[in-house]
Amino acid sequence: MTPDAEFGYELLVCRYAELAWHPSEGPRPAIVSRQLGTKERRWDTLVIEVDPEAFAARRAFGDRTIDSDLLHVVRGAPAEWAWYRDALPDPGYPWRYVRRAVHRAAGRDLIEKRRDGNRIEIRRRRAYPDWVERIVAVENKPDLDRSAADRLAEQLEHDVTTALADEAWLATETTGERVEPALLREMPVEAGILATDFSRGVDADAADVAWHPSDLSPADGERRDAETETLRLEIAERAYGKGWRSFHDTMRPDCRHFGLRRDGRALVPHCAAKDKVPTARECSGSCDEFSPEPPQWRTKGWPIEGGPGKGVERLLARRRERERDRGETVE
Repeated sequence: MTPDAEFGYELLVCRYAELAWHPSEGPRPAIVSRQLGTKERRWDTLVIEVDPEAFAARRAFGDRTIDSDLLHVVRGAPAEWAWYRDALPDPGYPWRYVRRAVHRAAGRDLIEKRRDGNRIEIRRRRAYPDWVERIVAVENKPDLDRSAADRLAEQLEHDVTTALADEAWLATETTGERVEPALLREMPVEAGILATDFSRGVDADAADVAWHPSDLSPADGERRDAETETLRLEIAERAYGKGWRSFHDTMRPDCRHFGLRRDGRALVPHCAAKDKVPTARECSGSCDEFSPEPPQWRTKGWPIEGGPGKGVERLLARRRERERDRGETVE
């Protein structure tokens, strides 16, 4: 078990999902993110299954998230020049905010814009693709005791009822024996159970399906309402931009004690001072062990431009980019 079970376990589940998704039905192209959701619900791990060809088209829009305001503009931009108020659907809020989004979208080269007298006209550079195939929500709980089972049952029941995701899973650590049946009976039968064993690190064989999930997608001939589809796309866009390795954004990789440690085929943060996987709350400027990198590390002969902390950030960014590239294919 990785030290600091909750946070460390979450990172290992994310890496496992990159290596072995889908666990019961074979390889599917997907991207993985963590700690995303809605006002009502935040998920530990999200797996966004993608259409490879459409995902390659999405990649042409860049590496950053296209937020909800920009999506309204990018998805509605016409093939030919038109006044933005004629081209875009009524947003349900003042048009001045749409105008700001138009300028932002053009500034990121997501659309083209020009002025015709007092009017701002827009035209798409390329069609925004329908790249999201399915969304899978995973709750992570390495130690499934009675109180944890009760809380998770309620959360997973919410996921099943709202059906915002296409599948709902619980990932829990196995002890070498079967997961306690009395605890699993608390879970909704529609939720899948993933029994993991990361004692030897992460690889594609580090988990078994203890219970297969139900498909929460609409039945044939049915569709989700437009508001729900838009919300799903907004979540997928946030997952695309963030990934799951963004933990360095809320930690202090500029501390001399911060590093990465290999756990099988995963890299997780490690604090040399405390010899553990730190949480974001622990890894902060208020930590008693926090020690900023000496300036000479960043200016005198260090082989990584910007010092080791910046090197960690670049390494994680490259790995996120590599996994995005893999989303365009099935291995």
